[in-house]
Amino acid sequence: MADTVSEKDRARLRALANKQLAYAHSPENDAILKKWNALGEGRRESPTVRLLFSNFTNEVIAPRMECEGKDARSIEWGMLSTLVGRELFDDDTPISPTYDVGLSAGAWPFGLSANITYTEHGKGFHINPVIEDLEADYEKLGKGGFRADLAGTKRRMEFAGEIFGDILPPRMVMHNLTGAITNPLVHLMGMENLYLAIYDTPEALHKVMDDATRNFEAFYDYLEREKLLLPTCGISPVSQESFAFNHELPTDRAEKTTDVWGFLESQETTAVSPETFGEFVFPYQDRLVRRYGLLSYGCCERVDAIFPDYLSKWKNLRKLSVSPFNNEPQVGEYLRGTNIVYYSKPRAEFVTNRGPLDEDALRKYFKGVFTAASGCLLEVAQREVGTIYGDFERGRRYVEITKECVEEYWRP
Repeated sequence: MADTVSEKDRARLRALANKQLAYAHSPENDAILKKWNALGEGRRESPTVRLLFSNFTNEVIAPRMECEGKDARSIEWGMLSTLVGRELFDDDTPISPTYDVGLSAGAWPFGLSANITYTEHGKGFHINPVIEDLEADYEKLGKGGFRADLAGTKRRMEFAGEIFGDILPPRMVMHNLTGAITNPLVHLMGMENLYLAIYDTPEALHKVMDDATRNFEAFYDYLEREKLLLPTCGISPVSQESFAFNHELPTDRAEKTTDVWGFLESQETTAVSPETFGEFVFPYQDRLVRRYGLLSYGCCERVDAIFPDYLSKWKNLRKLSVSPFNNEPQVGEYLRGTNIVYYSKPRAEFVTNRGPLDEDALRKYFKGVFTAASGCLLEVAQREVGTIYGDFERGRRYVEITKECVEEYWRP
């Protein structure tokens, strides 16, 4: 298959492979891995800091693409993505001496497709509900399902291995298990209809949540039965652009889903009361959490209100997303001295505002964030950034200031 790659593209990919290998074996990477291992082992030593670029790949990936062939470009995109944090921003992204290929596997809770209208500019979109009333339209939802493509994953590994396997050996990795229900449901019915369903058709909503949960449980059973599970440790992906460093899960095998990481969130229900979350979301998430070895929880929703009565019940919770919508000092109180990582997602406008970085305002803001997270295991990930105006130095300086503020204000 690799003979379809031109000599020019092959040379480009091999050069990137050599660059990644150099980063992986650098003293800087060794220091970064020590930070991640400390987090994974529950030691409050040196927090990690990263600037995540998933919302502005048009600025940091696309302009640097050189390959011409479709298959080569797919690999090039992934390799450039692996290197962005270190190459452009000098952040704490760990680099592996392997070319990692994710196992193609996943589950979906419903059989109906969403109808979404996207804006021509920016990231906004509008949901056109295809479900108006859960009780009346229940049959429209259809059955969920799941799939895995081990053969296709192996072909992708072989393809990359033929090009640069002598430099970066291909390695199959598995993403954490997931069980999103409210997100795909909102995309089918819209937020207003979902909230009305809580009041108007509670029994139907419970049935839908149970159906979706059963589908994910069947998917987990399938992964176990077909022996498709892989260890989720070290530099393997955890949702919300994090990593699987830990000292509790097996590194050489994964026979049960309780051997691997899981991830859950329900940002769509962030505006309901804790009691409503406890009635309509928590029981179904709880069933899935029991299938995971370790859990990372949350996206942009508030977790401060639901932590005491619900999230704190999960003894395998190891990473909690703390967005700016939370009472951050309160979350710090919850997590201080525990083995749960305070996964800080700071406000993005300080880097996306036009003009030069307002360093004074940024330092003032970070003083509050890192004081709140003192005494906690701390991982800082600047997400939700829409642009750095193509200015790599802007991103690098932002990371530098963030690290300085961690050093100044965070205390173990």
